[in-house]
Amino acid sequence: MAKTVVITQSNYLPWRGYFDMFRTADEVVLLDSVQYTRRDWRNRNKIKTANGPAWLTIAVEVKGRFSQAIDETRIADAGWAETHRRAIALAYARAPHVAEIGGWIDGLLSSVAQTPLLTDVNEALLRALCERLGIAVPMRRCTDLLDRDALQAMEPSERLAALAERAGATRYVSGPAAKAYLDHGPFERRGIEVGWMDYAGYPEYPQLWGGFEPAVSVVDLLLNTGADAARYLDRTTA
Repeated sequence: MAKTVVITQSNYLPWRGYFDMFRTADEVVLLDSVQYTRRDWRNRNKIKTANGPAWLTIAVEVKGRFSQAIDETRIADAGWAETHRRAIALAYARAPHVAEIGGWIDGLLSSVAQTPLLTDVNEALLRALCERLGIAVPMRRCTDLLDRDALQAMEPSERLAALAERAGATRYVSGPAAKAYLDHGPFERRGIEVGWMDYAGYPEYPQLWGGFEPAVSVVDLLLNTGADAARYLDRTTA
């Protein structure tokens, strides 16, 4: 039986393309046993404000932890959720769907405010956002499939292929940035097809604050389009 698997690092309140990739999958595997990278999407994302795009960042403990994995990364500021709740409320006070979505987002962030590990925050938010967008894809962590030490000893492409195989994949789908480094060999040896996401062709949707900005968190999409949000995950070109 054909099965498509997406293997990705968890992101904080990702943009719509991330969720579109989830829609291609029969199963998603969160690869959070790999090294945490600074100034990336694991602990931050952008919203649109009256002064332009602004970062929402979860401060994490990094001093002396340069080789820590994502799933070992601890949150440093216990007040991060309150700060993000206020920033979203201020930026989207005039959003057309704030009455129906604003309270839900506020409650969602409150529910993970005291969670100590970044990976747990991200997973909880991803699961809730998928449900809101009607994406009913099973989600597991990489360490549910293979031993952590074995995963860390593997080369990156071998690790992805081994996880895909263990998940029963016949097809692995990745974001286009991985084209620069992914080795197809480990997949070919396992008989697994490699597919690529194409993020071109997403339609614009009504936004506050000037011209359209595509590279912002999915909360922007939800607050501006409400129940129609999932429709804007559909691309207009192949």
